Amino acid sequence: MNYYKPDTTQLQAIAKQNREKYTTAAPFPHIYLDDLFPEQALETILEEFPGTRQANWQQFDNNKEVKLAAKNEQDFGDFTRHFIHMLNSRSFLDFLETLTGISGLIPDPYLEGGGLHMIKRGGMLKLHADFNKHPVTGLDRRLNVLVYLNKEWEESYGGHLELWDKNMEKAMVKILPVFNRMAVFSTTSHSYHGHPDPLNCPEDRTRRSIALYYYTNGRPAEEVSASHSTIFKLRKEDGKSSFKQKLKEWVPPILLKALTK
Repeated sequence: MNYYKPDTTQLQAIAKQNREKYTTAAPFPHIYLDDLFPEQALETILEEFPGTRQANWQQFDNNKEVKLAAKNEQDFGDFTRHFIHMLNSRSFLDFLETLTGISGLIPDPYLEGGGLHMIKRGGMLKLHADFNKHPVTGLDRRLNVLVYLNKEWEESYGGHLELWDKNMEKAMVKILPVFNRMAVFSTTSHSYHGHPDPLNCPEDRTRRSIALYYYTNGRPAEEVSASHSTIFKLRKEDGKSSFKQKLKEWVPPILLKALTK
C-alpha cells in the first residue's frame, strides 16, 4: 500500500497564504480548504469506511444529536489509521500552527470525541460549543479539523457546518460537507457550531467525515473559562419547537389546536 506523505513545503505555502483569512474570519477564526489532500488518498479511506455494522460505533440518539462515532483504531482500515496518524504528525501540526497562529499544538491520540463520524438521513447535531478541557490530559481544546468524505453531495441534502455568532442571532457561515473539503476552526466556550437541521440526503447516503481536535497547555487569558462539557444552544426556532413539543405532551389535542392557532 502506498501511504500518503504530505508535501511540507506546499503545506507551509498554503498556510501562509491563508493565515490572515483564517485569523480575521467571523464569527470566530475559521477556514475551509478544498482539495488539500490527494483524491486517491480519500478514495481509499472511503473504501475502508466501515458500515453501520462493521465497527463498534458509539450511537447518539437524543434531541441534541443523532449520529454515529468511532474512535477505536481497531475499527479503522490500515490506510485510514495511517492518514489519521499523519494528521497528528509534526509536519501537519506545523501547518496548523502557521495557518492559525496557535503555537504548541498537541494532538489527541485518544481521539476523544473524534475519529470517524457518520450521520444518516434524519440525523443532526444541534448548535453547541465543545468541551474545553481534555477529559484525560486536562489540556485546553483549541482547534477542530474536519475532513469531509461526501462525493456528489448536493446542497439540498443539507448537513452544512454552521458557524453562529456569540449572541446566537444567526448563522454567519454555512459550509457544505463535500468530498475533500477540510474545515478548520478555533474553539472557545463561545464558538457555537453544528448542523442543527435533520439531514435530508437519500436513505442510501450518509454524511461521513474524519474529526480531529488539537490542544495546548494553557490558552490566552481572555479565553479562559471554568472546565465544562459540551454546551448546547437553542436557536429561536428550536425554542418554539421545544415549547410545542411540551404542549403536545401535556395538553389535550382539542385544546392544543385552539392554543396554536
